Amino acid sequence: MRLRFALAATGIVAALALAGCSGGGGGNASPEEGAALTIAKPDGAITTESNNPFISNASAMTLGYANAIYEPLAMVNLVGSDTEITPWLAEKLDWNDTYTALTVTARSGVKWSDGEDFTADDIAYTFQLLKDKPQLDLTALGIKDVTEDGDTATITFDNPMYVKQDKVLHKFIVPKHIWEKVADPTTETNKDPVGTGPYVLSKFTTQSVELTARDDYWGGKLAVPTLYYVSYNDNTALTTALASGDADWAQAFIPNVQSAFIDKDPDHNVYWAAAGLGIDAMFVNTQTKPFDDVAFRKAVNMVMDREKHASIAREGGVPVLDSVTALPSPAGDSWISPEFQGKKLTVDVDGAKQVLTDAGYTWKNDKLVDPDGEAVTFELKVPQGWNDYVTGISLISDSVKALGVDASVQTPDADSWLDAIAKGDFQAILHWTDTGMTPYDLYSNIMDGRFLKPKGEVANYNFGRYDNKEATAALQAFATATDDATRKAALEKVQKIFVDDVPGMAVGTRPFIGQYNTRNYVGWPSADDPYISPDPTQPTAALILTKLKPAS
Repeated sequence: MRLRFALAATGIVAALALAGCSGGGGGNASPEEGAALTIAKPDGAITTESNNPFISNASAMTLGYANAIYEPLAMVNLVGSDTEITPWLAEKLDWNDTYTALTVTARSGVKWSDGEDFTADDIAYTFQLLKDKPQLDLTALGIKDVTEDGDTATITFDNPMYVKQDKVLHKFIVPKHIWEKVADPTTETNKDPVGTGPYVLSKFTTQSVELTARDDYWGGKLAVPTLYYVSYNDNTALTTALASGDADWAQAFIPNVQSAFIDKDPDHNVYWAAAGLGIDAMFVNTQTKPFDDVAFRKAVNMVMDREKHASIAREGGVPVLDSVTALPSPAGDSWISPEFQGKKLTVDVDGAKQVLTDAGYTWKNDKLVDPDGEAVTFELKVPQGWNDYVTGISLISDSVKALGVDASVQTPDADSWLDAIAKGDFQAILHWTDTGMTPYDLYSNIMDGRFLKPKGEVANYNFGRYDNKEATAALQAFATATDDATRKAALEKVQKIFVDDVPGMAVGTRPFIGQYNTRNYVGWPSADDPYISPDPTQPTAALILTKLKPAS
């Protein structure tokens, strides 16, 4: 359903027609031939080296340089209007009808960076390792069995993987001949990483990490000879480095991005917030007043100003979320059911008041009173220091004043906040949803009964304890369907429940963010050519590195 495969991964050399003809930090210098590319993050000092691609907090993963050393089976575009799948280390991908088994044909002609041949044996070994060491399976794939036959490997799963295809296809493949000798893969630091990717690790220091282009890379000659990965102390330092040209490519939230970065060199500096299928949402406790009443939930949803959220809380750095289905555009457009095509979230105070009046609410001294005669108030909580979220809930607090509702803003420490929301001890919060190839995660995170826990017990999602068996059944039907028609019907039911019953409120997009410049290289993904996420910390970064060409 709406998933499109690219014909081949070898046609990866087409360049973007981006403006770009100057180098350094200014707008008048010429491109520097053979310039290095500096990729940056704002995470502080690099204290410990670990190049283990299975450990999320390893330096190679947090800085992102693992994405240039290791490669996945395929590159999945999570930001385009179609979810395009480009086979990568896999030459061919075949799912069975129930998405419980994947047969992978290994790409021929690929070599590991130590000169050994890449084979299906490496694919089978990697997934067997994830099965044998489930603590390495961070996306909980639930691998049932792995077999190998010639140049193919078949992985079977305990449950259908239709909604987790990207999680499967983006797993890094490791060399069997190296990792079968590792005593404990869960603690291995892997100081001399061997991968199939376009670059090899050449130097590690606590200040920066250097990678060098391979001259035997299966995908062809690389334009960028050297990559430097640098971690600045904070967003301010990173923004300064991007603006001056000391850093070339980053993933960070930059306040006032137009003046702080783009305007420093408008011909070359690019910021792209590419909307995937994840959002920021207001999770509300549907088990207690006032959000146990669907009329009140609807009314609050009707007065929230998403344009203000995008322009003020996110400082114009993200697209506005405006579909009543909560799906961001363009990534979500093709998933919107016919009933809700073109229906937008707008501020409608009069309409919200009518909904409340029809449900028996009244006003006394301009304050909202519920049908039980009690004044309506609630608390909004997000952690202190999360500035965009704090501003976001402050805007919501201002919006509900139009209904005569006092909503207080609370900013506890992050640990207390996380504990409270997991145990259902809150009224309203801002929190993100996961993203993926389908809208499943977005809706499941907010309304899926499989996460449902009594108050006081820890819930991984559905923090608001929304209990709707019909919604849970529809989500399960979507995840396990074996044909597009069944999936379409299930998703239409999910979206209708979401719109009509308002189990949570979509607030803003949660895009894949990237900043880069085109002074020395062109070929970057952009809003005009959204071939992949611009985020250098994603497992798809190698696709970008193979598309870059010298600016002229």
